[in-house]
Amino acid sequence: MTRPRISARIAAISESATLAVDAKAKAMKAAGRPVIGFGAGEPDFPTPDYIVEAAVRAAREPRFHKYTPAGGLPELKEAVAAKTLRDSGFQASPAEVLITNGGKQAVYETFATLLDPGDEVLVVAPYWTTYPEAIKLAGGVQVDVVTDETSGYLATVDELEAARTERTKALLFVSPSNPTGAVYSPEQVAEIGRWAAEKGLWVVTDEIYEHLVYGDAVFSSIATAVPDLRDRVVILNGVAKTYAMTGWRVGWMIGPADVVKAATNLQSHATSNVSNVAQAAALAAVSGDLSAVAEMRTAFDRRRKTIVRMLNEVPGVVCPEPLGAFYVYPSVKAVIGREIRGKRPESSAALAELILEEAEVAVVPGEAFGTPGYFRLSYALGDDDLAEGITRIGKLLSEAH
Repeated sequence: MTRPRISARIAAISESATLAVDAKAKAMKAAGRPVIGFGAGEPDFPTPDYIVEAAVRAAREPRFHKYTPAGGLPELKEAVAAKTLRDSGFQASPAEVLITNGGKQAVYETFATLLDPGDEVLVVAPYWTTYPEAIKLAGGVQVDVVTDETSGYLATVDELEAARTERTKALLFVSPSNPTGAVYSPEQVAEIGRWAAEKGLWVVTDEIYEHLVYGDAVFSSIATAVPDLRDRVVILNGVAKTYAMTGWRVGWMIGPADVVKAATNLQSHATSNVSNVAQAAALAAVSGDLSAVAEMRTAFDRRRKTIVRMLNEVPGVVCPEPLGAFYVYPSVKAVIGREIRGKRPESSAALAELILEEAEVAVVPGEAFGTPGYFRLSYALGDDDLAEGITRIGKLLSEAH
């Protein structure tokens, strides 16, 4: 019998849909086509100068040319703990912080550390594309709690409780959300946190978009809102979105010391320390003020209002107003199955493909986030491109019949 060349475990992993859409858009652009990409969740701002300068200085320091502790530079762990206290009121010691290669490694290592085969994780859908793969690789079982535009993509305690079984070990909680931009109110956060504490669940909370909230929305950390979770909560975060540092690859997990020590052991074999130069840049970022993100937030807020207004003017598109992050998640269910330029797309994935080919605009279909019938569009791109891209989509979809 011929044995498979690729292990079943790795063969089951899907390519990141958001990165795949972004790569295809960039390839078409390189071939001379005027593609506008709404695919990748990446601020269109450069990393602030003072952060770049810190990296330049670090590159010249011989001590950073050597291995450093696998769990992160001690001064960065301390600064992350101080930043977390400043921004969300959660007190952690440096021993409860692990510096990772971007937020994705923090996600992976958290689930690898917490889950045994068969353990269930409650995940609110739509969800970010990486969560299912990290849970699966750890042997966990993802249980979806599906939300839609009628609730603003928010899950209730009753819905979470209905999905819970005796095998449920953890709740993945994300606010502000990628892909929907949904933000839970402080009251909702506290209610869900109290429920999780009462049921003895772990809570893994991804707070990477904590500083990107708009209007009357307020970020609230579930770890701070419910002190009873203290020994069963893991906070995931990083510098990518707040400081426009997606390519620097520095994230972290904060959790009970035994969990962080175990995850650090895993990292010591997987990657060792995060690049010292990137860690020095992250140290400058988290130690500095939040003026860089304030400037970005103003631009994102303006674009948020524009994209919601323009999408809701497109026949068959329903776009709730997001309160956080930099994504909209419109329903395109009313367009699916209708004829457009001789084609009849029967799914949001097929419709996204048609829009890329015919309108030269890249969007990510809802299939990637666990809820077909929707698109995710990032509005972290220039105002002119944003307006032009949505105009093209509107023109194409207005032909549907």
